Amino acid sequence: MSPHLNRFVAAVIVLGTMAAGGVLLLEPGHLWRPGHHELLVFGMCALLGELVPLKVYRRGAEGETTTSTTFAVALLIAGGPKAALVGLLGANLIADLVRHKPARKIAFNLAQYAISVGVAGLVLWTLAPEVPRTGTFHFDPDDLPAIFAASLAFFVVNTSIVAAVIAMVEGVGIWRHLVEDWFSQASTTGLMLGLSPIVVLAADYSLPLISLLFLPLYAIHRGGRAAIAKEHQAVHDALTGLPNRVLFRDRVEQAIRIARRHGTGFTVMLMDLNHFKEINDTLGHHQGDRLLQEVAARLRVSLRESDTVARLGGDEFGVVLHGVATSADAGTIAESVLARLREPFRVDATTLQIGGSIGLASFPEHGEDVETLIQRADIAMYAAKASSCEYATFDASQDHHSPRRLAIAAELRSAIERGELVLAYQPKAELRTGRIVGVEALARWEHPELGLVHPSEFVPIAEQTGLIIALTSAVLDAALERAAAWRALGHDLTVAVNLSARSFLDAGLAEEIPRLLAARDVPPDRLELEITESMLMQDPVRARTTLERLAAIGVALAVDDFGTGYSSLAHLKRLPVDTIKIDKSFVIDMAHDEADDAIVRSTIELAHNLGLQAVAEGVESAAIWMRLAALGCDLAQGFHLSPPVRADALLALLDAERGVPAVA
Repeated sequence: MSPHLNRFVAAVIVLGTMAAGGVLLLEPGHLWRPGHHELLVFGMCALLGELVPLKVYRRGAEGETTTSTTFAVALLIAGGPKAALVGLLGANLIADLVRHKPARKIAFNLAQYAISVGVAGLVLWTLAPEVPRTGTFHFDPDDLPAIFAASLAFFVVNTSIVAAVIAMVEGVGIWRHLVEDWFSQASTTGLMLGLSPIVVLAADYSLPLISLLFLPLYAIHRGGRAAIAKEHQAVHDALTGLPNRVLFRDRVEQAIRIARRHGTGFTVMLMDLNHFKEINDTLGHHQGDRLLQEVAARLRVSLRESDTVARLGGDEFGVVLHGVATSADAGTIAESVLARLREPFRVDATTLQIGGSIGLASFPEHGEDVETLIQRADIAMYAAKASSCEYATFDASQDHHSPRRLAIAAELRSAIERGELVLAYQPKAELRTGRIVGVEALARWEHPELGLVHPSEFVPIAEQTGLIIALTSAVLDAALERAAAWRALGHDLTVAVNLSARSFLDAGLAEEIPRLLAARDVPPDRLELEITESMLMQDPVRARTTLERLAAIGVALAVDDFGTGYSSLAHLKRLPVDTIKIDKSFVIDMAHDEADDAIVRSTIELAHNLGLQAVAEGVESAAIWMRLAALGCDLAQGFHLSPPVRADALLALLDAERGVPAVA
């Protein structure tokens, strides 16, 4: 507790003690007068109001209000300040003891009520000193302005003291919080204080009539519950029950205020699930929704009760780690969360394995406002994906990519639709004859402002924004269109297209490819699909099923970047693939590195023993070309043969190979 708050609470307790003493010692008359049974009833109702508060929604959160103040002011009207003080403080003391509140909180609550009753009593005594009257009715119509003024004084003093404490705890401006709290409580507590004169009139006429007042109080209760339910829906995710993006931002803002107030820190964690879209597309939205619910439940139990876990949309989740201010501590928690996510999920009758990518940004090190913290956690998450790490902490060196990434994300859809992405083609040739027999199609985006955008930039963004299927379809169609044009000119080439992980596992790919082949009149075996080794090993069972569907179409299948993953021969021999592409990291230095030479030689032998073709990537010199030919490698591609070139330049190469004059 801050020194300012300590001093304020102590001052309220002292003033409350003085106010209580003043009321008890200075007010004339006795607390109990014969025949005034309504005072006892009002006191019991005040106790019931404290024990059973009404649920309301105000200032963006679920809260409570109590009817005890209604009956406290009724006690003030019917029995004077002394009766109101004893009734309200007695009810509050019993309720706080039942709830086992700390002694300091009990003392503060009693004191602020004593001050409120004292001020209200002083206002009523000043404006209408004859209230309570001793006749049939405790007040006359002429006394109503004084009664309402006393009720208003009670409301303002009570609300102000409590709001000041909350403002100090949350670290916000006291005056602003006071004004907001006055307006928010005017429709609940204020209205119930307005019922106090009616309570007294009903009791004067017939004490049992008080029971009828519980109907409007019940209506307030029902209305409060309905408001809570409506607001809960507005700020919570309907599928998982977690806070949504709106509430998550509010929680981050609250955490900033508390951290500033106490000089502490916290961390914002953003996470999305790996391969969720493939699961959703392959198994259906029902399974995807069930998986999200299971992930939400696992996140709840993986984190502390004080942390906020939210679903921000799709497969993205956000977490506020309160009190976690260092990268090391946040990284430890991220590792723990990811470890729990790697455990198999049982969804209906299916066992699923997923992972996640996490970005971390800490207050105040990485940002001091909501927007900056969330944005930098997002940047860190994309950095984790780009580097194939499971989590990453924001680093300033990552930030210069952000505007470029946002621009790419904003314009990628229109670029695909307008056909702005163009293909370059890198030829593949037989090592034995040097004849070009195929090409690898590589997408390029020449952005008018950003310049050349490499696939390593826009493909991950396409995956994140759901554009990867449209992008893959556009690349396949353009590549097949070019292959058909070359065939018409007498160049029967195989055209290879790289598939991303999400495209590879997309259930609609096996239906899309035959349609594209038929539209361009290209035989299936002239199309080759390249899948990386790591993609095959993430989920070998699903990968094999997908490859079998693609192989049934008749297209050629190649394992790209072979040697960089962890595939086993047991899996490889069962996969319906046609080609192994040896990663260029082993090929480039094989002329000078005996270990690389041995790896390349062994991979070629492995491919041939399995009945597969071996293709070497990254062939950049005549010496390596000759060495690969001596080892029996089938095909090669690299700068020694040709860099990736546009379609017209490739056609010139093909024509030159056949001895056709360049003019043709």
